[in-house]
This record gives sequence, structure tokens and C-alpha cells, in this order.
Amino acid sequence: MTRRLIAAVLLALLGGAAAPGAQEGVITRSEALAAVYPGAMVTRDRVILTREQMGAVAALARVGMQGRIFPRYIARNEDGAVVGRAYIDTHTPKTERQSLLISLDTRGRVKRVDVTVFFEPAQYMAPQDWLRQFDGQVLHDGLAIRRGIRRIAGSSFTGRAISDAVRRVLALDQVLQAEADQP
Repeated sequence: MTRRLIAAVLLALLGGAAAPGAQEGVITRSEALAAVYPGAMVTRDRVILTREQMGAVAALARVGMQGRIFPRYIARNEDGAVVGRAYIDTHTPKTERQSLLISLDTRGRVKRVDVTVFFEPAQYMAPQDWLRQFDGQVLHDGLAIRRGIRRIAGSSFTGRAISDAVRRVLALDQVLQAEADQP
């Protein structure tokens, strides 16, 4: 066994990191969903976009698409009413993969952005207080780096990738909700 694997196993046994390469500041999807939608019943499905939907999302978001499959979580209260939706956006800020869980309320406003996978070096991870600036946001022209979103010093790729992911998810949700509202 390598030293890294042994260290990861020992940390896991002691209640630390769950997997080799796990970064501090990363939260599991279930932990994030429980924090954002406390007491809600959360179900998971997968959105597979058509070419038309991809075009609509890209045009609305004004950022590139990173694929056509998006895991989606629907949170419902005990009466079965939807209390929010959350989407996973996986992308590569510079050289390694990052996944974000972007949780929305029923009106399509960002409730919270959580990093669930981050394989870039730890110093490039977005700080929690930086991520909180997306809370309550809707899709608008100012929702971009150097407009309404401040930069992350020393981590411009990460900041841009997160801003683009939030724009993409907000546009995705708008497109899907508009289609769901049609007869």
C-alpha cells in the first residue's frame, strides 16, 4: 500500500477524510441537500438535454455547455409540495474536475452553492464566504466575474468556472421549468 492510501485509510477510520485525495471544504451531496432542504424528502433523477434544450440553455446562460446530462434533485415537503431543486454541474476549471451542487428555491433563486468534488490543488478551492455571494441570485447580466461577482485572488480559473456553472444551472432550470409549465 502506498503511504497516501494508508494515511487515507487511517483518517477514514478515525473519522477524517473518506477517500484518498479528498479536499478539506468538500461536502457530500447528501450533507449539502440536508442542510439546504432540512426535513425534505429528496429524490434524484437525471436530466438529459435535447439539442434544442442545450441551445436554449447556452443562449440564456451565455456560457459554454459542459455536457448534456445533469443530475437533478427535487426536494419536497411532507405534503409532497416541491420546496426546491438542485443540480450537479461538473466541469474542469483548469486541469482537474470539480463538481458543484447548486441548490435553488421554488422561484429559481440560488439557495446555496456547494463544492462536492474538487481535484485541483487545495489552494485553488473557492472559500465558503466567496461561494455565499451567489446566495439569493437569479440569472442576470451582473452574475459574472468582474461584474456583480468578485474574483478569487490567485484562482481565476476556479472563480470563472463556478460563475459559469451557476449561470448554466440557472438557465437550465428556467428552460426546464418553462417546459414543465406548458400544457
